[in-house]
Amino acid sequence: MSSFQLNFNPLKEPLGFIKVLEWIASIFAFATCGGFKGKTEIQVACQTSKPDNKTITATFGYPFRLNEASFQTPQGVNVCDVDWKSHVLIGDYSSAAQFYVTFAVFVFLYCIAALLLYVGYTNLYRDSRKLPMIDFVVTLVATFLWLVSTSAWAKALTDIKTATGRNIVQELLPCNQQGVICHFGSVTSMGSLNVSVIFGFLNMILWGGNAWFVYKETSLHSPSNTSTSHSQGGIPPPTGI
Repeated sequence: MSSFQLNFNPLKEPLGFIKVLEWIASIFAFATCGGFKGKTEIQVACQTSKPDNKTITATFGYPFRLNEASFQTPQGVNVCDVDWKSHVLIGDYSSAAQFYVTFAVFVFLYCIAALLLYVGYTNLYRDSRKLPMIDFVVTLVATFLWLVSTSAWAKALTDIKTATGRNIVQELLPCNQQGVICHFGSVTSMGSLNVSVIFGFLNMILWGGNAWFVYKETSLHSPSNTSTSHSQGGIPPPTGI
């Protein structure tokens, strides 16, 4: 096995440069999704002689198990004699969110390993038949999984926006009772989650584009092995037409 020798030349080539971009894009993908925390607020008023609006809040975040996010009232305040803690948001979107974030983390780790191979063991990678082929297969699989995971997460994000938006007032049982008046207050901006979807599709494009440059390193594209066999005593190529 070749010894570790730093060679930054591969980073100047599309193969290494795009791998750096993939590494950076994967960080933004899992950070913008996995680090999100938000809340939705509803204004509640009771039909009494002196109606007074109170705010109830449901806090949610990654991995977006909304059915575990209960509503909380201001401390020490009884809002319309309702046990708001027993009422939760609707939906569980943890599977799509966790699949997306977990895959992005694995991609992040793979990019580190690939960059170490490119930079530290350049000759080993170029002289081997298996390593470029493994890299090529992983690249194709990663491109497909970026498409699947990002599409699933984009659909889940749309449902999360619906479940935490204005429709929650219609779904909340106490708000349909006599004597309780509910108005939608606000919900945390989900701009960072929109960014995570954008980076998901960006990753898919990067990995799909990089597949060609990885393919060029494999024996499927390079006839180096055939040339080697001729130089070692094989049948020489024809010299004329």
